[in-house]
Amino acid sequence: MNRVVITGAGTINALGHNVADTLDAMREGRCGIGPLDIRDVDRLGVKIGGQVSDYDEKSHFNRQQVSLYDRFTQFTLLAAKEAIGQSGLTFNGDLSLRSGVVLGTAGGGVNTWDENYRTVYEEGKNRVHPFVVPKLMNNAAASHVSMEFNLKGPSFTVATACASSNHAMGQAFNMIRSGMCTAMVTGGSESMLCFGGVKAWEGLRVMSKDACRPFSANRNGMVQGEGAGVFVFEDYDHAKSRGAEILAEVIGFSMTSDASDIVMPSKQGAARAIAGALADARIDPSAVAYVNAHGTGTAANDKTECAAVADVFGAHADQLMMSSTKSMHGHLIGGTGAVELLACVMALRDGVIAPTIGYEEPDPECAMDVVPNEAREAKVDVAISNAFAFGGLNAVLALKAI
Repeated sequence: MNRVVITGAGTINALGHNVADTLDAMREGRCGIGPLDIRDVDRLGVKIGGQVSDYDEKSHFNRQQVSLYDRFTQFTLLAAKEAIGQSGLTFNGDLSLRSGVVLGTAGGGVNTWDENYRTVYEEGKNRVHPFVVPKLMNNAAASHVSMEFNLKGPSFTVATACASSNHAMGQAFNMIRSGMCTAMVTGGSESMLCFGGVKAWEGLRVMSKDACRPFSANRNGMVQGEGAGVFVFEDYDHAKSRGAEILAEVIGFSMTSDASDIVMPSKQGAARAIAGALADARIDPSAVAYVNAHGTGTAANDKTECAAVADVFGAHADQLMMSSTKSMHGHLIGGTGAVELLACVMALRDGVIAPTIGYEEPDPECAMDVVPNEAREAKVDVAISNAFAFGGLNAVLALKAI
């Protein structure tokens, strides 16, 4: 099997419009969650989110592109440009044919849906823009990335709710490891912070109205975010031969289904995914130093995840550092795993563990070292990133320093 490495990373999210600014915010434990600036916010019960601030689509895209690109696609293209630029790859000839795109999103063009429902139902118009369908479809971002960067290999979108990005990156990993592809652009994006997107999530009664406090006893729900995280995964030998800078190595992936409940997580399903990633990577649990938690800030998710980690790691669980960066950038739903993978890369490369901010009260059901409130310096050789989604769909990635 081929080794798979990361040679490029890009992002735009509530913490920053690029990787450097995002990692600086994570090191500082800065919160990107604040009051929402969206239409009809006064009609919402939840008025906060991890919104991308100081963003003007017209400064990045021309008029024709704006008519084609939903906000989630715009974010993806910007993150992909940064990631591919860092990788130094130019996709032409055989490399173009052997490289593709796998991206995750849960909602796709939610902003486009929201805008056009208003046009038809509220304003009473009988026509919508002819590009509405290609703008809102879930594969829009993947398709535009493939066209923009001449990626002619496998290109598709994965939609598994909050695990979408991890599932997408896992597929990219497997395609390179198997020899099917040489490089893949992968990750995920989401932009649900519009009236309809937030109103729908309000109905679930899992949203906090004030802050995201993963693992803290007084946590009261999740907070939505938006943005994108995109990586270049590449065959190790190919990267090495061209002298590429390697950010980290992807060494394992696992996915499981709870097959039990559409919204309530299962400890067994999560534990099997974690154990499966370690087995796929052929490493002992004791080798793991850092866990990037799914850590949504809901009562059920946090305690279930802690129980699953304790089951898999046993006594070594007491030695793990486990943090949730959702406390800073919010829950990007289908894009969240990709932004969170940046925290794993930072831990492996820089020896800095992103904190769980907003932590106020210990919870005996979450008795882990959650790196509360302040970043920590520590040597990390192996890290894992958890994603557990509605529908009982779990996806875990394992990475190591190189």
